[in-house]
Amino acid sequence: MTPIRYNRYLYTRSAQPYKLLPYVLLLSVLLVLPGCAGNNVPAGSGSSSASSTPAAAADGTAHKLTIMLDWYPNAVHSFLYAAQSEGYFAEEGLDVEIQMPADSNDALKLVAAGQVDLALSYQPQVLMARGEQIPVKSVAALVRHPLNHLMVSADSGITRPGELSGKQAGYSSIPLYEAMLHTMIQTDGGDPASLKLIDVGFELIPALSTGRVDGIMGGFINHEQLILEQEGHPVRSFNPVDYGVPDYYELVLVASDQGLQNSSEYFQKFMNAARKGQQFVTKQPEQALKLLLEHQDATAPLDEAIEKRSLEILLPLMDAGSQPFGYQDTASWENVRKWLSEGGLLAEEVDSADAFINL
Repeated sequence: MTPIRYNRYLYTRSAQPYKLLPYVLLLSVLLVLPGCAGNNVPAGSGSSSASSTPAAAADGTAHKLTIMLDWYPNAVHSFLYAAQSEGYFAEEGLDVEIQMPADSNDALKLVAAGQVDLALSYQPQVLMARGEQIPVKSVAALVRHPLNHLMVSADSGITRPGELSGKQAGYSSIPLYEAMLHTMIQTDGGDPASLKLIDVGFELIPALSTGRVDGIMGGFINHEQLILEQEGHPVRSFNPVDYGVPDYYELVLVASDQGLQNSSEYFQKFMNAARKGQQFVTKQPEQALKLLLEHQDATAPLDEAIEKRSLEILLPLMDAGSQPFGYQDTASWENVRKWLSEGGLLAEEVDSADAFINL
């Protein structure tokens, strides 16, 4: 069975849209407990961002940072393992612990609650979380374009999203996916109201390969598409950006507002090392893939051929051009905010400028 990766977004069937009360309660409790986050300053200290940054240990020991992945280790995380294995984190005076989430929704919750310093998440999720008054902020754009494409079987006869009108689409009951489908079909001149949505849970791949549905939303071009093709089920994929969905950042690095107040210096050091890690991956992809495979999760072993092809797809989508790796554009955040708001996916209005920072 394909490893569970589909409940990546916070707003899933198991955590209905805007129903985040347990999350908020957890966060509220943790924020008032002293010492619950290693980098917190005393409440009410009134320290500025500069003065609240912890000093390096007097004995010269490295400063500990924790980062939680969005999923099990795979090609998109190669830059982290390169930075760790090649000593780039150590050069910045950091001891970085890379953690896997027990549940794919954990990362954002735990960074907001101060239980991890950094987490990997997704641009729409950050904006939706801020709409729920969850104090998280993106500090770097890692994958700069959508990986989540609408997919249909290559022999289905469907040549554009509008042709899904009146047909069946499989998804995992995530409101964001529904909104993407609606926008793509409508932009292409189809009738989204005539589309029948079928919740296939985690079974996106078999739903399409067996013909249970005519298309799927939630599959990634660097994972599900590659697996389908490897299993003899070639697909035609449609980039949502070509059909009305804003060009969003698929993967971002997230910190909490409090963490940025307390530890921005260390987060900058982290990004310095991360950029070196990405440069290593770009120049030596085969060696980077070897380092990744050394850290694969035993419960979800990687297919080397799939990860190699995945990395080939990812590298150009992670390239910020003349800007440094991780750079975030103001217009991108505002475009995604506007689209989410118009689609009813923001519980409250959000200032997009509050959702990100370029370190």
